[in-house]
Amino acid sequence: MKQEFRIASRGSELALWQTNWVRGELEKRFPEARFETITIKTTGDKILDVPLAKIGDKGLFTKELDTSLLRGETDFAVHSLKDLPTKLPEGLAIAAITERWDARDVLISRHGEVLATLPEGARVATGSLRRRSQLLSHRPDLEILEIRGNLNTRFRKFDEADWDAMILAAAGVERLGWHNRIREKISTDILLPAVGQGSCAILCREEDSETREFLASMEHRDSMLAALAERSLMRTLEGGCQVPIGAHAVLSDKGISLAGCVCSLDGKILVRDSVSSESCNDAQALGARLAGILLENGAREILRQIFGKDSR
Repeated sequence: MKQEFRIASRGSELALWQTNWVRGELEKRFPEARFETITIKTTGDKILDVPLAKIGDKGLFTKELDTSLLRGETDFAVHSLKDLPTKLPEGLAIAAITERWDARDVLISRHGEVLATLPEGARVATGSLRRRSQLLSHRPDLEILEIRGNLNTRFRKFDEADWDAMILAAAGVERLGWHNRIREKISTDILLPAVGQGSCAILCREEDSETREFLASMEHRDSMLAALAERSLMRTLEGGCQVPIGAHAVLSDKGISLAGCVCSLDGKILVRDSVSSESCNDAQALGARLAGILLENGAREILRQIFGKDSR
């Protein structure tokens, strides 16, 4: 078993936190192993003045790291699972999905308000079509503003602006120690999270069996099964960051349940439903089943409007 590993990571504070956390956990399990972290800037990190939906898909935050893996320049990469496309580049595989943090989104407000008490016409910043659409569905009076950049940049922009609130992922905010800025963890009844939100994914070369075996200890079964269900839903819908899709799978002693939604860009149409199974082995089939229900109940028309063509 090899003992030296090169880890690919984005250079943001959150990305490095996640990479260092994975590295620390591996060092506890394998004290003889040695690691080198190699930071790589992605297209999504470089283009900060254009909405994500207008410049591409989820590969914006992964492509350069994928290339370093495929070239053999690094051995594995750590990503936020929500940034990974459902179809990985040929030759790469998810070696492990880590234990999920809180999957919800949070509200950061200027004067301590929660979502229900924001004044009519409040200005709320987010860089996500998913959040924008579901927020407008719940509160059509809100003015939703575009914000891009890493968490540090977003907090700086918010503090310098006159916006009323900002929506971020709970996991990132808490990992960087900004618990005191959170005014509300928004219920998933109002705002379904992004697919995989809260988990990290560790990628490596598919053929690198030694590294895959080494990384397998980081796999968290329940988080992996939840991810399988949510990613199956997105894959069946053929959605990416251009489509407002939310999903949340929960495992319990009763099995697995999955809620999902597809929303029109203006928030006026929200198609939402849920399914469950007593068998956690049905995770992928559950995601595909819910996608079919959503498509039949109106999601197909939403996707047709967004892409200008028919969808499955």
